[in-house]
Amino acid sequence: MDRRQFLTLSPESRQTVKATTTGARTDSGTTAYTGAFDTAQVVHLLKRTMFGATPADIAWAKGLGMDAAVEALITTTSTIATSPLNTYGDDVTGIAPGATWVNSTPPPVATDDLDLDKMRRPTYQAWWVSIMLSQGRSIQEKMMLFWANHFSIETDKVLDARLVYRYNNMLRANALGNFKTLVKEVTLAPAMLIYLNGNLNGKEAADENYGRELQELFTVGKGPDSHYTEEDVRAAARVLTGFRVDPVTMTSYFETTQHDITNKEFSDFYLNKKVSGKTGQDGATELDDLLAIIFSANEVAKHIVRKIYRFFVYYLIDDAVETNVITPLAAIFVANNYDITPVLRALFKSEHFYDPLNMACLIKSPVDFTIGMCREFDVQFPTAYMDAYTAWDTMRDTMKNMLQDIGQPPLVAGWDAYYQEPQYHELWINTDTLPKRNMLSDMLISTGGFANLKIDVLTFADKLSDPSNPVTLVNDSLDLMYRIEVSDATRAFLKNTLLLSGQNPDSDYYWTDAWNAYKANPGDAATRQVVESRLQSLYKYLMDLSEYQLA
Repeated sequence: MDRRQFLTLSPESRQTVKATTTGARTDSGTTAYTGAFDTAQVVHLLKRTMFGATPADIAWAKGLGMDAAVEALITTTSTIATSPLNTYGDDVTGIAPGATWVNSTPPPVATDDLDLDKMRRPTYQAWWVSIMLSQGRSIQEKMMLFWANHFSIETDKVLDARLVYRYNNMLRANALGNFKTLVKEVTLAPAMLIYLNGNLNGKEAADENYGRELQELFTVGKGPDSHYTEEDVRAAARVLTGFRVDPVTMTSYFETTQHDITNKEFSDFYLNKKVSGKTGQDGATELDDLLAIIFSANEVAKHIVRKIYRFFVYYLIDDAVETNVITPLAAIFVANNYDITPVLRALFKSEHFYDPLNMACLIKSPVDFTIGMCREFDVQFPTAYMDAYTAWDTMRDTMKNMLQDIGQPPLVAGWDAYYQEPQYHELWINTDTLPKRNMLSDMLISTGGFANLKIDVLTFADKLSDPSNPVTLVNDSLDLMYRIEVSDATRAFLKNTLLLSGQNPDSDYYWTDAWNAYKANPGDAATRQVVESRLQSLYKYLMDLSEYQLA
């Protein structure tokens, strides 16, 4: 727990954190976790692997137990049945309103395709919001966001929403597969070729953009033992000459006349290996030779494992974590030929993951905060496609204002909070973004709602184990919404927010009677208003505290 995060907490939570973070942070490692798998551990697992956790999700995971729950989360995948629709009206390629544009032809040469892309781009982003909102019990969408940050592209620089949509689907399809395969798919993806100028890379003037990022960001990274050279960047760029994009088929192809057929030699970091130049279509296979050379470096596994660790566990990697967690997970990665799932399995079943010091230590990203809140409270979105897209885009714009615009990371390195030392996730919270988070939760919990969206506190409370009991209601709500233990005094205060005017705070009947009266006659406006207003006050208070920002 860092200083700035510590200072955002309430005094009692600071004491809890201070008591557990003095001295060495933790020496726990990848040994299999054998402790309790109760509500705290279940919610920790679910909130790190999914966007939010509902009461039904918690009951599901508890029923399975840790091993089976982790297996289900990391092996369950789904094929997305929807695609972005035309919500913008006139489309020069003939796509009717309400139809999908993802397989449309390129715009006629005489038209301004930039205007068309500007209209399609928000519908792609809104569609992506809908996919996250409707996720199943799987890590797939969380991994999709991880890879979208790792292999970043900016949609407004690709300038073809069709290719961006295909890139999104490609990342999702490979999110839990083989990392080597994923790197090759990314390298040849038309959206990435355009984004980093790979489609302009030719033998007369090799473009180094992708060859550099392939090593610096995507594979070996910039860790302490990563010593690739500028010559390696230039050699990689020459290997990658000749790949082009066909806008009609929306695929990449290899242009033999633009390929550098000379040999490409690499530094001693890559053991002085060489890619032999090839002619004709065989030149395209030099990519496989290049990736084989890059993956021969031990730093690839460590770089990716470190990024997974910072995304799912904590941003600080000290010597103990490097020795006890990163190194063994990297060994698992290599031993499994860079399959991603075995690494996730080992991490999410490890004693380190369930170490109390690794709970409630991440600040929620804007996506985690917004999508997680909507999912946990089961916010109902419109079903009519125009209204649905408007609501999804409103959520997208809200996250953008909190510094995370999906599909539009600020740089090829992704969002700052995932990599920028020393602040990392602290960057999500500042004097501008925290009020915006509180404003969103305040409006959603209010009677009027926000942009025709509203948290139904009555439906949410009804899903808890015993909503008629104020003590149980508060405890269940805290278990689901908070990752830090609160004091008995705070629990008593929260219970008293349910107090009806003039009631005795030492008795529980006041809430029990009100709840039972509402349940007996839910159509009665007066009884409904009594319990709804108290629940709104309770959940508004809980979400306005800094503790709610932690996952």
